[in-house]
Amino acid sequence: MPQYELNPPLNEADLLPDPLAQFERWLADAGGAGLVEPTAMGLATVSADGRPSLRIVLFKGLYEGGFCFYTNYESRKGEDLAARPYAALTFWWDRLERQVRVEGRVGRVPPELSERYFHVRPRGSQIGSYTSRQSRVVASRDELDARIAATDRRFEGQEVPLPAHWGGYCVIPDHVEFWQGRTDRVHDRLRYVRDGGGWRIERLEP
Repeated sequence: MPQYELNPPLNEADLLPDPLAQFERWLADAGGAGLVEPTAMGLATVSADGRPSLRIVLFKGLYEGGFCFYTNYESRKGEDLAARPYAALTFWWDRLERQVRVEGRVGRVPPELSERYFHVRPRGSQIGSYTSRQSRVVASRDELDARIAATDRRFEGQEVPLPAHWGGYCVIPDHVEFWQGRTDRVHDRLRYVRDGGGWRIERLEP
């Protein structure tokens, strides 16, 4: 069982006033820690009938005070967010014994932002996103591969257009928690809570 032996304290005086600036500081630390994918984050949504769903997606930057990711709007997560536009995110950086938790309201990013990001992705990813009916049942891998190949032929020699069913979301936080592992499971937990036009910081018991 891990003992969280790094044991650096996380004190209120260590935090920046803005949780997004604090997050960027910790993300930079994670980027330098040799992690396979420091931008991986758990994304939790809730369906119209109240059933939770969790998956790993990639964080794709901050936009107007929120945490962005991109996906198929017709996927299960897209359907959940259409019904209940709230989500929770978790980043876990094991080599630093840290996690960040985010909760807030979700909205779509502007189409021009989705367009810009879509066209910096590898072409194969563009073809896959254009073709995939994400979260739907498919008869076989061969069927999926055949449809991907057909899309590739369709757009041979030309730019793949941004599909109407694909784009970005942004989670605008009302809570952001920074968690630092400590020995004996007495971890440090400091949470930013939106308070009017600013933030207040409170300490949570482990």
